[in-house]
Parts: sequence; C-alpha cells; structure tokens
Amino acid sequence: MPRRDRWADDDILDTFKKREYLVLEVRNGMTLTHTGSRFTGTVVGFTQGARVVLEDKTNHRESFPAMDGAFMHNGVRVAMREPATAPPADRRYTASGSIEADRSRARVARASRIWVEGIHDAELIEKIWGDDLREAAVVVEPLHGADDLVSAVAQFRPRPDRKLGVLLDHLVAGSKETRIAQSVTHSDVLILGHPYVDIWQAIKPDTFGIAAWPEVPRGQPWKEGVITGLGLNIDSGRFWTKVLESVSSYRDVETPLVNAVEQLIDFVTIDIDER
Repeated sequence: MPRRDRWADDDILDTFKKREYLVLEVRNGMTLTHTGSRFTGTVVGFTQGARVVLEDKTNHRESFPAMDGAFMHNGVRVAMREPATAPPADRRYTASGSIEADRSRARVARASRIWVEGIHDAELIEKIWGDDLREAAVVVEPLHGADDLVSAVAQFRPRPDRKLGVLLDHLVAGSKETRIAQSVTHSDVLILGHPYVDIWQAIKPDTFGIAAWPEVPRGQPWKEGVITGLGLNIDSGRFWTKVLESVSSYRDVETPLVNAVEQLIDFVTIDIDER
C-alpha cells in the first residue's frame, strides 16, 4: 500500500487554511525545518508538483510538499513559493547561500551589533556571512570571553534602534554559557548559540579531512587537546588558519551554527517600523 503523506490529513489542511504565514520564495541554500518530521536541511531543489527538496548535514535528501505552514525558517512558519522569475544565468551567490548584491555603494554601520566570544568565531562568521553582513551594515565584534556579558550589555545600552545579538559556544542545559545567557533578559538583546564546546567543533570534520573531532578529557584545554588527539605538532593559531582555509561556505559548518547566525542577523536588521 502506498505510504500516505503525513500532510494529507484533513484536520491539518484545515488548520493551514485558517492561518496566514510569511511568504518566501524558494532559494537554494536556505535552511528549512519540515514541521511534521522535524527534518532540517538546506534547500537543494524545488521540483514539479511543488515539492521542496532538503539535504541534511549527512547529505541525506528528503522531498516534502510545499504546503503553507509546513516549514519553519529562522523559527517562523512560512509558506514557500516558486521564484517569480528564473534567476539570471550569471547570478552569483555568497558563501552563506544568499544572492550576491551590488556592493557599489558604501553603507554606514548600524548601531546594532553582533557579539561573538572570540577572534576565531568572528573570523569564521566573516568567512561565511561577511558579504551579507556588509550588505546589511552589521558589525561583528569579539567579546574575548562571555564571563562579563551582563556588564558588557549594560554598557552597550541596547534599545529598539540599537539591538544586540550574541552568539555563544556550548549553549546547552547546565553549561556556564547557558547560565550567563539566562542572566540577560533585555528585550532588545537576543542570545543564541550552538552546542559545541568551541567554534572549531562547529565545522564539519570532513571539511578538514578528519573523520571526527577528537574527544578531549574534562579539565584539559580543548584546543590543545584536539591538536594532541590528532597527533599534530603545531600551535593552535597555525592549526586554526589551516582549518579556516578549508571552509568555503555554510555547507562546511553544522546546522545549529547556521541557524543561530541567520537568526541573529535577522534580529539586528529588523527596523523599528518592521516590527
């Protein structure tokens, strides 16, 4: 018997018809989550019959009907639509998967900022999202550690036209970073993160030609432990340079990092009159 599509139930269809969703054009490279199966991946196709094809970090692909509300993008239910016109043959995309914009005019930096924990975080975000950030006139600044985040936020004085997005490592239940994040409750501050101990670990290991990031015993410095675990004789700075050189696009990093960065960019670029 053919497998019944999970979205064919009348009650779900009726629910979709009663609600309005943010309408987005399907774009290769955008990250979506199918709300029924919780399958998260990047768009790699939009087939005849209005089906969205997603590919996850293991290169596994799934195809889903493009029902309104059947997908989440940056935490919001959306209605996917076929692009109104076919993209020009010479259209180019940034490392984040966005359409490359005209960079001819200079932009004054926004008052809003995105903060990351360290230099390596900033360099990785620049490598992938740098074009998007320059187009949006958003500056990324390293915190050099998040221990004094509460004080730093107070000094920044966020407000509706001066929002602050913060990206933290190891944002998991019970971690120091989670406790720090929970101590900041300002409405114009959004703190997101990824589950990895260090930004290095957010890079897919096969990007750098290894099967997996080494396990580092608790209490041992993580970066040095990784280098030792790989049997290398190199300082962390030189090692990071080699790792960063291997990254070319969002496909080389894990989905939680992609989702967090894209949500932070959206948060700090929403103008007051768009709320």
